[in-house]
Amino acid sequence: MLGKPKLNVDDILKAEYDYIASTIFQANEDRSRVASFYFVTVGSLVAAILSAIFSTTDLRNVSLAFSGLFFVLTILGALTLAQLARLRAAWHESAQAMNQIKEHYISHNKGLESAFKWRAHTLPPTDKPFSIANLTAVEVALLGSITSAAAVYFLFAAWGSVAWWGWALIIATLVTGYISLWAWYKYLLVDNQ
Repeated sequence: MLGKPKLNVDDILKAEYDYIASTIFQANEDRSRVASFYFVTVGSLVAAILSAIFSTTDLRNVSLAFSGLFFVLTILGALTLAQLARLRAAWHESAQAMNQIKEHYISHNKGLESAFKWRAHTLPPTDKPFSIANLTAVEVALLGSITSAAAVYFLFAAWGSVAWWGWALIIATLVTGYISLWAWYKYLLVDNQ
């Protein structure tokens, strides 16, 4: 009869710690890719639209299509914010798991306490103001609000010239778009969802 295999607890904890470290790295990499994709997509479509505007003599005929494109860009912005929020929350959950392992080792070796800056009580919050993650989300929310206002502008342009009340509605869309997108990001920026 074979005996139970001997497990080295330290090896298991080290493997878990390494796995968590790789998930943290991957979440950061994915956030960067998601944001870059959105910025390139918006920039490319805006450049294409601007070149079409300058090459056409009748903007009214293409304004409805531009309105639709900017609406789609607004939806892409909301989806990008959702991805950024969930990736930041995933990073935070992984950092919490890493801290749990640290706490285990500290409880068995008090001399390790000073070796770790981030612990359960010092881990930065998920929504740390002015962090790269937070500032990237602000950029996406701003671009999303601009694309929502552009969608409204081109919708009015398809109907004719934009009256003063149309400009007021465009500005209201810009502000409301930002507030809505930022609220969406904050809503999704929680752990364990």
